[in-house]
Amino acid sequence: MKFDLKHESHSVGQNSYHLVWKPKFSAKIFSSLVYRKVCAGAIKLIAFNYCMKIYELQVMSDHLHLFVELPATMPVSKAFQLLKGISSRILRRNFSYLRGHKCLWSPGKFFRSVGNVTNDVIKNYIKYSQGTYHIPNDKLPMYYRQKKIQSFA
Repeated sequence: MKFDLKHESHSVGQNSYHLVWKPKFSAKIFSSLVYRKVCAGAIKLIAFNYCMKIYELQVMSDHLHLFVELPATMPVSKAFQLLKGISSRILRRNFSYLRGHKCLWSPGKFFRSVGNVTNDVIKNYIKYSQGTYHIPNDKLPMYYRQKKIQSFA
């Protein structure tokens, strides 16, 4: 899977996240394949309408995983608000047994930013791309030289 950087008028970057949320009271409302497909369709519709790019979506019986790229101007909290709020409204309109619930989704959520580089890649970049600045001690001015400490015995 290739992740391209987004080029905006004054910025370049990637705004990808792994999002997870679940129904209120951990109810297993998506035990039926039909309900899962309708929920996935609602999430895809919301993503399309708000310029989000879905890389992966998995609706489980008691929670939902979404790997999505958000527009550069959209905070994660706004994405959750849109995805959870609109999907709740769509699902409650389509399924009569959900209409009695005041809210469909739990207020909790999980998110993690996801890039296409690992910590090791960043560490190696910082360590090796800046060059080395090793200067022998005898070439340094006196005030920069490390002093040898005599033993304290």
